[in-house]
Amino acid sequence: MPTAVLGLGGNALARSGEPATVTNQFRHARESVAPIIELARQGWRIVIVHGNGPQVGDELLRNEAARKVVEPLPLGVLVAETAGWIGYMLQQSLQNALAAARVQRDVVTVITQTLVDRYDPALNHPTKPIGHALSSQEATRLQELGRAVGKDGAGDWRRMATSPVPLEVIEFPIIKRLLDQGTMVIAAGGGGPPVYQDPILGLEGLDAVVDKDRVSAILGNQLEAEVLMLMTNVDAVFDGWGTPKAKPIRRMTLEQAGAMIASGSLDEGGMKPKVEAAAWFVQRGGSRAIIARLSEGPAALRGETGTTIMGAA
Repeated sequence: MPTAVLGLGGNALARSGEPATVTNQFRHARESVAPIIELARQGWRIVIVHGNGPQVGDELLRNEAARKVVEPLPLGVLVAETAGWIGYMLQQSLQNALAAARVQRDVVTVITQTLVDRYDPALNHPTKPIGHALSSQEATRLQELGRAVGKDGAGDWRRMATSPVPLEVIEFPIIKRLLDQGTMVIAAGGGGPPVYQDPILGLEGLDAVVDKDRVSAILGNQLEAEVLMLMTNVDAVFDGWGTPKAKPIRRMTLEQAGAMIASGSLDEGGMKPKVEAAAWFVQRGGSRAIIARLSEGPAALRGETGTTIMGAA
């Protein structure tokens, strides 16, 4: 059976402009899994990697609000925490949807660690937006408290975290064994808590986050997956995005992807990391990478929508 790695954005559960209640997030989880069930019915081996930007930002706020009562948790631990409860939501939603569709497939969530370089320069520069959009007053208050804030690709104030380059998923062999048994795996949630290899202590965690799209690409290469699908809230990569002449790009070569990245025409906080991750996957042996709207996953896999990036024919 062919293998597909699906990268779901954190907004698959927490939508912009809507309260991120558990009820709302469960509802969106149930909506999000519908196209995945169709892929399971077709016989694909499936790994799901999800984002956690809105959720981990909320957890930081909860920690800070309760810091006089309980010890705050470091960011890496919060990544693992959100990977657990978001995985639970997706796992339960998938189990119910598979049962309703009469598709026999086990589902499991695996908390995985992502290896990074302890001396990655990115650890000194908070650039990764997390949490929800902030008002200018909230941003100023956080800055006065010594928190890192900045503007995202949409021009909104956000909290910022350091984001080292991911190198590999530590628990890759476990994920592969589960896939070989026919299990659908939810892994590398939120990109996975980042860790480094200490020469004495072994694996040690870091107070940072890693990009889930890049981790999806790395895991796809480790698994020798046929397809990497980065599912988002827009139809495709667009030429001339934000202008009246904008048009979707259905097929993109590695050369075209590199040119778009170099030109600066891609949104730093949105489409750029997806195109970079898709190109990374194909450059390292993946057959094709697809960027598409989540609800249109099966159609994008057939080449009817979304953007497909492929290497040389």
